[in-house]
Amino acid sequence: MDNREIQNLIKFVSRSGVNEVSIEQGDFKITIKTDSPIQEQQFYAQTQHVAPVQQMPVAQVQQPVAQTTAPQPVEQAPKSENNANYVTIKSPMIGTFYRKPSPDKDVFVNVGDNISVGDVICVVEAMKLFNEIESEVAGKIVKVLVDDVSPIEYDQPLFLIDPS
Repeated sequence: MDNREIQNLIKFVSRSGVNEVSIEQGDFKITIKTDSPIQEQQFYAQTQHVAPVQQMPVAQVQQPVAQTTAPQPVEQAPKSENNANYVTIKSPMIGTFYRKPSPDKDVFVNVGDNISVGDVICVVEAMKLFNEIESEVAGKIVKVLVDDVSPIEYDQPLFLIDPS
C-alpha cells in the first residue's frame, strides 16, 4: 500500500465516523484510530520496516439536528388541587413501558378501571426481559402518565391512582 492509498484511507475513515479500522495484507498492517471527543484524530500506520505516526486535525462536520416534539399526554390531567389525594405508581426500573402484553392484545388497564393489589398494570422491558408490573395499591386509574412504547427511568411516575 503506497502513501496515496494510505492518505485516501485516512480521509475515508475520518468521514465515515468509525473509531478504529485495522487492515492486514501480508507483512503490511495499518491501524487507523480516531478519538472524536477531543476533535482530533490520531492515525497509526505500521509495517515491518516503517512505523510512521501522523496527527491530522478533524474538519468539523455539522450534523442535521433532529427536532423532536414532546409526547402528548395519554389523558387530560385532573385538576392539580385533586392530585394530592392520588397515589402515584412509579417505575421500579429503567426500560421501555408497554401498556399491552403483546401488540395484538388489549391494554392491561384504562383510565377509569378499578384495580386491586397484585393486578398487572403494565410491562417494562429491560435487557430483553419483559417484567410485569403489579399494582401495590387498590383504587381507580385516574391518569396514565406515560405513552405506550416509551423509554422510562427508574422511579418515573407511570399512573395516578385514586385509592378512595
